[in-house]
Amino acid sequence: MTLRIGCTADDFTGGTDVAAAFRRAGLRTALVFGTPDDTTALPADCDAAVVALKSRSTPAEEAVADSLAAQRWLWAKGAAQVYFKYCSTFDSTPRGNIGPVTDALMDAAGATVTLHCPASPPNGRTVYQGHLFVHDQLLSDSPLRHHPLTPMTDPSLVRLLSAQTRHRVGLVDWTTVRRGVEAVRDAVTAHQQDGVRHVVADALTDEDLAVLGAAALELPVVAGAAGLAEGLGHAYPATGPAAAEPWPRAGRAAVLAGSCSARTLEQIAQFYAAGLPCLHLDVLAATAGRDVTGEALAWYDEQDPALPVLVYASASPEELAAVQAQLGVAEAAARVEELLGALASHLVGRGVRRLLVAGGETSGAVTTALGIRAVLVGEEADPGVPWTYATTGHGELALMLKSGNFGAPDLFTRALRTDTEEAK
Repeated sequence: MTLRIGCTADDFTGGTDVAAAFRRAGLRTALVFGTPDDTTALPADCDAAVVALKSRSTPAEEAVADSLAAQRWLWAKGAAQVYFKYCSTFDSTPRGNIGPVTDALMDAAGATVTLHCPASPPNGRTVYQGHLFVHDQLLSDSPLRHHPLTPMTDPSLVRLLSAQTRHRVGLVDWTTVRRGVEAVRDAVTAHQQDGVRHVVADALTDEDLAVLGAAALELPVVAGAAGLAEGLGHAYPATGPAAAEPWPRAGRAAVLAGSCSARTLEQIAQFYAAGLPCLHLDVLAATAGRDVTGEALAWYDEQDPALPVLVYASASPEELAAVQAQLGVAEAAARVEELLGALASHLVGRGVRRLLVAGGETSGAVTTALGIRAVLVGEEADPGVPWTYATTGHGELALMLKSGNFGAPDLFTRALRTDTEEAK
């Protein structure tokens, strides 16, 4: 086993995102879904292994237990360093789960200090003076303030993290980062000696993240988004580029969307504008007992098999609020996951071989329904959105798990083009 670094991710699309980052850094990377056990195997000669959990929005105690189990499994596979990947928008509640999980991983590793940075410049996430920006807006002014589960109304990472841990939180500002690796190491050491356990770092560019990654190379636990993971991956000695996996172009293609993010709604609108088959799932009707799944499958069977299809439960903030008012936040989310997970299983059974899934919780429901435990990570369609490859009981399957906020507006149509369409 050549495993160099292990990673726990707090949702399935986050796992995909960070696995793509390690792959870009030249590490051969596998992605495991759910808490692994003694029967969970890795492909040979992996440099990095990412365990994708559903710990972003679960109770803190459950998130901690699952993360510790993943950490123990990664240690058993040879990982000396564990990276805790959370969202580049720091999605969390006042109680966690970022603070509690990081503290638990550090306690288990005997670590006294760690570095945090959720910056992801290619996706418009930067940190300056400890404040998180989404493109040119503070986090609190961005569409993330409307997130259905974790509305983000405070852009100060030091303040957000301080509310989630009993330990002190400090900052390494951008001027220090620009001075280089040794300056960052010295600043982290000074914070550590002053009793600070969590050190938030500014980053505006990929170059800044490379500096932070090199500075964090000796820390037992590091935490942040995919950008810092890539910087950390580049700090490891190169093993050569990972080979591209040939993803299937035969077989039908489908998109399942559960995310209500602004970017996913744009992608749905673009799919509509392209004149491709689209179907909206009525969550309230399903709750009332209507066979929404059966209706969706009957609709699917009537579509042109040469065209990709889109089935979605995504909704505008106003529509979502109306559904949540009737069902409650947790029940509404559970209904969407149940519907889309069941549909994924039926669609793959009907011959879908390219499946794009939008939304972290939706991705978890889909991979669970399909019984997929591990995949190899391939090339990206957009930053942080790679194809992955799995063998299921139905044959080879190319699977793209997309964070709700990721991908260009035309991702759905572009990623599912056929060879014939690309040649035009």
